[in-house]
Amino acid sequence: MSLIKTLSTAAIFGSMLLFGAPGAQADALDAIIKAKTIKIAVPQDFAPFGSAGPDLKPVGYDVDMANLIGKELGVTVEIIAVTSANRIPYLQTKKADLVISSLGKNAEREKVIDFSVAYAPFFSGVYGTSALAVSKAEDLAGKTVGATRGAIEEQELTKTAPSTATIKRYEDNNATIAAFISGQVDLIATGNTIAAVIAEKSPARAPAMKFVIKDSPCFIGLNKDEPALLAKVNEIVAKAKASGELGKISEKWLKAPLPAGF
Repeated sequence: MSLIKTLSTAAIFGSMLLFGAPGAQADALDAIIKAKTIKIAVPQDFAPFGSAGPDLKPVGYDVDMANLIGKELGVTVEIIAVTSANRIPYLQTKKADLVISSLGKNAEREKVIDFSVAYAPFFSGVYGTSALAVSKAEDLAGKTVGATRGAIEEQELTKTAPSTATIKRYEDNNATIAAFISGQVDLIATGNTIAAVIAEKSPARAPAMKFVIKDSPCFIGLNKDEPALLAKVNEIVAKAKASGELGKISEKWLKAPLPAGF
């Protein structure tokens, strides 16, 4: 019996060495450092966060953030272009170590992946030229605001704008943007990424943010139960905020500084 017990114990121990002890798992951060490469999924069709540049290579806010993480880790970054539909599956199937793809956080997603601290602002707001003194919904009294019919900005303004404000509703974003650029409306209610595009295409009517309607910042996604990688990513984001590096990325791609308190 003693011999049988000894052999059984040895077999179990050997299995643990071969397959890993129960509950044990590979550490993603350690694997990345050993491989000297990190695979990061970024958007391929959502400027200014991620799109193809003139040379067809990915460019954007998320690409710069990915490269910043690679630099801080001292590893090569392998950029993987994804869409909104496949970005989380790429993470879950280990095709990517991180997803930096203008990813919002919600209860359903938190069931399957973990999130870093916020790395990019993403919000809807009211914008106007810097000369306009507007900082809250009440200040819209007597002014004209352009909004896309059915968009969250239009719905919220309908509830909060004073009765003396005029909301001009347009059927699509292009019409709303054109109305603001041409001066048909004093202000525009839209997302910060759209405001960045307007600022780039029409600097004379560059929209300055007046107040936020809905805040939904972006987070970096990673697989569950990777505390070392999560802590390191959070450390890198915090360092980039403190040094001003993240602010530079925001100015470059969103044409605006990071919001106060971000």
